[in-house]
Amino acid sequence: MVGQKLTRRGRLDTVKFIKPHIKAQIKPDAKANVGLAEPLRPLFVYLPGMDGTGKLFDAQADKLSHWFDLRCLALPPQQRSDWPTLTHQVSKLISDELETESASSWDSRLGKEIDSELGRDLGRREDKKSDRRREVYLCGESFGGCLAMQVLAHSPHLFEKVILINPASSFRRVPWMQLGPLITHRVPNLVYRYGAQGLIPFLIEPFRVNWRDRVALADAMGSVPAKTAAWRMSLLGKFEAERIPLERMTHPVLIIVGGNDRLLPSKREAKSLVARFPNAKQVLLPESGHACLIESKTDLAQILGEQQFLPTD
Repeated sequence: MVGQKLTRRGRLDTVKFIKPHIKAQIKPDAKANVGLAEPLRPLFVYLPGMDGTGKLFDAQADKLSHWFDLRCLALPPQQRSDWPTLTHQVSKLISDELETESASSWDSRLGKEIDSELGRDLGRREDKKSDRRREVYLCGESFGGCLAMQVLAHSPHLFEKVILINPASSFRRVPWMQLGPLITHRVPNLVYRYGAQGLIPFLIEPFRVNWRDRVALADAMGSVPAKTAAWRMSLLGKFEAERIPLERMTHPVLIIVGGNDRLLPSKREAKSLVARFPNAKQVLLPESGHACLIESKTDLAQILGEQQFLPTD
């Protein structure tokens, strides 16, 4: 497989899920799933942008955690797998997560059956919930949006709903973007780390992102070695949404697009994708840039609620 390197400590490129940092206890909506333990809430899987860290999703985690059990994909800095390998790895991670939860639910049911024989009836509501397949919401941003479409087509049975945020599926149609992999592959890591800062004005609306999150964005971008960044850009250059059978994906799909995206023509791309998905709709954030989830005024939980994309029970 491409990018598979072994050391005495194991694989350097093993993808994994991390849980986002919940910074504060925010008073939840009265309809939120706060009465349910995490394993009973829908699983919300976030696939990040080019940085691959998953840490930039922390800005949205507080409110979403009242509705979902959150997971963020983390790609190691040396990870250079091709699209099919990444797609398989992510699909397997999600399947493994569901199998682990299912085994836990079985152990819980077994314990309750024993308690019932002793004359105690425990947790009928939990039993009813555990008999249902756990819902999975798939969310991909930018690079992660392209990965999300491939994971969806690979394992459509896993998912309940899909959220795409400024998906980078138009990358190969932007001529100057094609120079990115060629130039980045040849520069030293230190030069790339400082050079990447020049992309920040194209990624965000500066007055909509606080200083702490701007620093977090710069750190995330700087954590990726130049050769890895070049590899991921080359993947975007090869990505063709036209080859993915989106017309067969009947899932509810929400495409969120920044109206002031200066990096990619996301508004035009969103219209194209909405036309191909049978059950898709678009939300335009008129003043937002490409990395809209780190903007202080972007509230993903509120957007999902307004679009009827939050769990109903």
